[in-house]
This record gives sequence, structure tokens and C-alpha cells, in this order.
Amino acid sequence: MIRKFAIALLGCLALSLFAPAFAQEAPDVLVHRVTEEVLEIVRKDKEIQNGNTQKAIDLVEVRVLPHFNFARMTALAVGKDWRKASPQQQQQLTQEFKTLLVRTYSNALTGYRNQKMVYKPLKMNPGDGDALVRTEVVQPGNKPVQIDYSLEKVEAVWKVYDVVVAGISLVTNYRDQFGQEVRNGGIDGLIAAIAGKNKSLSTPPGK
Repeated sequence: MIRKFAIALLGCLALSLFAPAFAQEAPDVLVHRVTEEVLEIVRKDKEIQNGNTQKAIDLVEVRVLPHFNFARMTALAVGKDWRKASPQQQQQLTQEFKTLLVRTYSNALTGYRNQKMVYKPLKMNPGDGDALVRTEVVQPGNKPVQIDYSLEKVEAVWKVYDVVVAGISLVTNYRDQFGQEVRNGGIDGLIAAIAGKNKSLSTPPGK
């Protein structure tokens, strides 16, 4: 699972640097252009490659977070139980889920080892507000891994709301687990469970 998240992160970082000036740029062009810029930064950052998780977290928070629709991602991950949550609980869930993804991605980012990204042609009609960008990660000695990005246009800006790695959706991958937590302890129980997971991910090994 960590390997899959590591691969997914490489692609998620593709969206980390684009600015409003490029808001009308096609989604696949954005992914291709910015992925190469970001991966070049990571290739040169020996601290991240050597396990500096905090530096990886800082990178994700500054470069990646503004380009994800975490409210929609959280709603998709929670599924039908999302409607049971109050506005305050929805806000808490979104914050905790965002923290979970940041910590998971940041821990995985330290495992980057010069994988190569391959970009597939974009199938999209003019005026579409939703797009699927398909890529592959090529790793020496391993089969290529497919990564698909679901993006939506929000006020002329493209935002990611799901990442599918080797056929496994990031958001729906959590749905069964989250549903069980709600059945066991309600919405507050789910919030507490995600917060506990975040705490464990933030604890250095051996502590």
C-alpha cells in the first residue's frame, strides 16, 4: 500500500506548481508540465530522499494542497454517511482526512527513486468541466503502474478530487473502513479514528 501511495504522490505532485495564469491550460498539459518541474526538484533534494518527512510535509502543504478539492474528496470517501454529519462535523472530517493524506503522501515521498512518468492522450470535449488524466509510472524491473487523475473545474481552476492507482480509487478505498467506524461510534467516532491515525503517522519510528 505504501508503494502505491508513493507512486500516487509522484503524480499528485504534478499539480503542485500551477498558478492562476495557467488556469485555462488543458489538464493533461498541466500534469505533464508541472510533474517534470516538481520531480526535478525532488531529484535534487537529498534530505527528502534520505527520509526528512517534515520537509516532505512542508512541500506537500505548500505546493499540493491548494490544488485538491478536499471537501469533495472527503464526502466521496465517507459516502452515504456524509449526510449524517453536521456542518461542523463535515469541516472536522475534511480537516482530518486532509491531514491523513498529507502525512501518508509525505511519508511515501521519501521513497521516490527516479521513476519515469508516461503521459497518455487526453480524451475530453471542449467545455467539459470534468477531466480524466491518465499516466503511467515506469519502474525498472517492474510492470508499469497506471495512475488516473479525476479533476473538476472549480471557478475556472482545475482541482483533483480523486486519484486511482492500479485500478484502486484513493477515496473509495477508505469507504468501507470509514463506514465501519461510523457504525461503531458514529460520526464523532470516525473523526476520532482518523485523528488517531494521524497521530500515529506523525510519531517518529521507535517513539
